[in-house]
Amino acid sequence: MDSSSVSVIIPTLNEEHTLPTVLGKLRELDPQPEEIIVVDGGSEDRTTNIANSFKIKVLEGVKVGRSAQLHYGAQRASGDYLIFLHADTLVPQDLVSCVKHTLSQSEVSLGGFVAIMRGSKTRQWFTFLNYIKTYLCPLFYRPMSFFRKSLKLLFGDQVMFCRKVDYLKAGGFDTDMEIMEEADLCLKMNRLGRVKMVHRCVYSSDRRVAAWGFWKANRVYWYIAFGWAFGIKNDKLAQLYTKIR
Repeated sequence: MDSSSVSVIIPTLNEEHTLPTVLGKLRELDPQPEEIIVVDGGSEDRTTNIANSFKIKVLEGVKVGRSAQLHYGAQRASGDYLIFLHADTLVPQDLVSCVKHTLSQSEVSLGGFVAIMRGSKTRQWFTFLNYIKTYLCPLFYRPMSFFRKSLKLLFGDQVMFCRKVDYLKAGGFDTDMEIMEEADLCLKMNRLGRVKMVHRCVYSSDRRVAAWGFWKANRVYWYIAFGWAFGIKNDKLAQLYTKIR
């Protein structure tokens, strides 16, 4: 049995509507993680009050931005394994066991799950596109790494996880990036080992798709992915990604 400890890191910004459900689900995990950390980017609603009511570690006064918040939490996490969880994503009850089993494979440096988008505007076609981008993006952008080193490009709603020692060795999230920081981390971690998508499902809110509409959401997502691949400046890409709660 793997005795490694596990830290779950959740970046938040005005997540009072989704955070209670996410933290409630984490309470049901079996086995439990040793640590849950909420890293808040300056919420103006009840987010931090809710997090504190669950008696977990809450870090405030952090540089605003998901990558900066995740990196701050990772540096201060006590766990041997790190799980990066969005505040609108629900995970399976055996999350900790899945993570430990995957990371018991020494060749795996980074893992993630299959993200299912669900909500009032969910469409199976969108979920399928969300699935295949894990393979299509690296096949287009880094074909040699895709075939030789099993590169996958995971994204935040896929609940990425890794060993803390590998995260620090690779350099972690780039705190200056406003978007595509997960893909950037995948490239770094792929130098240390295999990036693996575990064929278990996690469930994320489709609130952005609901707000934008199916076609606009897909246009924006693919433009950002290919724009990143072609080297368009990160701040320019981030302007397309409106923060929706």
